[in-house]
Amino acid sequence: MRMTDIQRCEVRPGRLFEWTLSPATVATAKALPEDSRPPAYIQESHIRTARSVREDGLFVPTWLGAAFDIPGRADLDALGEALRSWTLRHETLRSGFRWAGGPGDSIRRFTLDPSSVSLHREDVGDFDDAATLAQHLQDRFDTTADALRWPNLIYTAVLRDDCTSVYMAFDHSNVDAYSIHRIPAEIHELYEAGVAGRAEGPEPVSSYVDFCEAERADADRIDADHDIVARWREFIRRCGGRLPSFPVDLGVDPGGELPTQKFMREMMVDADAAAAFESYCRPYGGSLVGVLAATALIVHEIGGEPVYRTVVPFHTRVKSQWSQSVGWYVGGAPIEIPMSEATDFPSALRTVRAALQANRRLARIPLARVLHLLGTDFRPTSPDLYSIVSFVDTRGIPGSDDWADRKAYGLLRVSYGDQVCAWITRLHEGLWFAGRYPDTDIAHKNMRLYAERLGDLITSVADPA
Repeated sequence: MRMTDIQRCEVRPGRLFEWTLSPATVATAKALPEDSRPPAYIQESHIRTARSVREDGLFVPTWLGAAFDIPGRADLDALGEALRSWTLRHETLRSGFRWAGGPGDSIRRFTLDPSSVSLHREDVGDFDDAATLAQHLQDRFDTTADALRWPNLIYTAVLRDDCTSVYMAFDHSNVDAYSIHRIPAEIHELYEAGVAGRAEGPEPVSSYVDFCEAERADADRIDADHDIVARWREFIRRCGGRLPSFPVDLGVDPGGELPTQKFMREMMVDADAAAAFESYCRPYGGSLVGVLAATALIVHEIGGEPVYRTVVPFHTRVKSQWSQSVGWYVGGAPIEIPMSEATDFPSALRTVRAALQANRRLARIPLARVLHLLGTDFRPTSPDLYSIVSFVDTRGIPGSDDWADRKAYGLLRVSYGDQVCAWITRLHEGLWFAGRYPDTDIAHKNMRLYAERLGDLITSVADPA
């Protein structure tokens, strides 16, 4: 799926319907006892960050979503039942959090039984202008898919005679990019079964809520003397006592207000060039290593920093039981690339490969747990603790062959932030680049330069002639 924002996912006019958890479901949730399974560290950090930023007087939407088409004018009853069945399949979507108050101000989970979950459908009305509809959807998603409220998900559909477009949004605490990528095929399967009168759907999957409990128990077993904590301590010290930013000038005043962000997205190279790049990089570990090596060279050329430091996101679905589960299965591993050892692309590939091999296991322990053990006061003033460059190969995800025909997109909310988040996605059509960054002239210039040179380097490797 191409990662984009709501304004660039081919929103078209039509009649808008929306589904939210019903008033009866919300009322039941308010009376639920505590679920003993705790939030994941990444969920808790996300919620606390949202509250911290909100207390500073800034509302920063951070939802993720999906968009895709269903052929023809959808059967709303069948679509609503497909959405409900899918919601029941993934336990995290019927689980939420409350502030417990008192000493420590802890966050406690509650979880609805499947029998208590129903959706309420509303006919919002006709929209004859695409821009007005896109703005309406963004406003609704901002209000509903919010980290500091529950429920924090919303499903919508825009009906037309030729096709129906589905737009869904979730607070980030419930989903990651891989979760979003799986949505179109799963909803299609459930919808088509419902239209055909079949009751069956995808098989039940393991629960992210169970994963949260297990991961937190593992993380709580380590202490401040653990090797992983020591490695992070040294990394942060070498970053000047903070987590790394993108090492080019972004025109941001360190003491100023959180800037608005801009978004850029484009197809960088076609399928043949992406395949040739992967082939070249495979002896060193593949395209992820290649993208990071290229990034190190390019940002050194632009910004001049002698060492490229970054936190590399890795999924934490290390057991196959989590492969189909919706949740936020992401950890981070710090790497440092001394540019004296990465003077050209082959040497950069070798240096990045060695750094990833040495440090990837650090992603197994949630960073929020590490920071707590370090006693470091990272009171968040931004929704992003650090900048990232992410690479994901999506070609093996069920339904990915149909994404172009179904106009399937992964949706990102671009609002405020002083960091850079860049996502490079391997699609069947090639390599797709998406990035958000501070909305300043110098940041736009340097990010434009970074994206262009990244595409040029990939192309030059793929076609040396």
